[in-house]
Amino acid sequence: MSTQTPFLSVNNIEVIYDHVILVLKGVSLEVPKGKVVALLGANGAGKSTTLKAISNLLHAERGDVTKGTIHYKQDRVDNLSPNQLVKRGLIQVMEGRHCFAHLTIEDNLLTGAFTRVASQAEIRDDLEKIYNFFPRLKTRRKSQAAYTSGGEQQMCAIGRAMMARPEMILLDEPSMGLAPQIVEEVFEIVKNLNQKENVSFLLAEQNTMIALKYSDYGYILENGRVVMDGEAEALKNNEDVKEFYLGISTSDDAQRKSFKDVKSYRRRKRWLS
Repeated sequence: MSTQTPFLSVNNIEVIYDHVILVLKGVSLEVPKGKVVALLGANGAGKSTTLKAISNLLHAERGDVTKGTIHYKQDRVDNLSPNQLVKRGLIQVMEGRHCFAHLTIEDNLLTGAFTRVASQAEIRDDLEKIYNFFPRLKTRRKSQAAYTSGGEQQMCAIGRAMMARPEMILLDEPSMGLAPQIVEEVFEIVKNLNQKENVSFLLAEQNTMIALKYSDYGYILENGRVVMDGEAEALKNNEDVKEFYLGISTSDDAQRKSFKDVKSYRRRKRWLS
């Protein structure tokens, strides 16, 4: 992907759940410093498992990385705890947002700073910075998270991660359950955080069109394998990606009835050979 040393490097990892179910089958990817990289694919392709393997959250779901290595800032990190990774600047925003429902938006944000050694003044300055990126959160800062919208909870989850002052965020399905206008707003904020705070992002997303719009590079997963990768613009213009992930068909084959049929004969033989 790049001639420079990658900020995050995942090398041929395999993941097994319950000592039986093979979910990832030799996944490799890279994220350069200061870039946004998209991990694309349908539900069940292995996107969330890949992020949890990197952030070391698999054990909570009886999963293990049984092969391969993960390096972050040139150090091998696949044996570190999630807490150690956060202190090193790598943090995951989970699918489904997972805000503390009984806490206010502001208290949720403040929990993100618990791993840091910082003065109250520094934390308050960081809180104001988060409010500058997320103006909606400032207006709702005294509201219980349970009574805010899905978009506001997603912003809260990203803002809480930013309070830990990360250098890289693993963002899992940020568009899930949100209206298109809110999805665009969330991705604009991701873009601003990337450009203004130099935070690198690896984001797992089913919405291929919006992910490629805001990413520098992309990897497409199918059945636990990377089947295609490339610059975001090149993926957007790829005929197979346009047809099967963006819903744009350029074929005149009226007899073709399903994605499954074409995937087997047209794409899989070329991508997985």
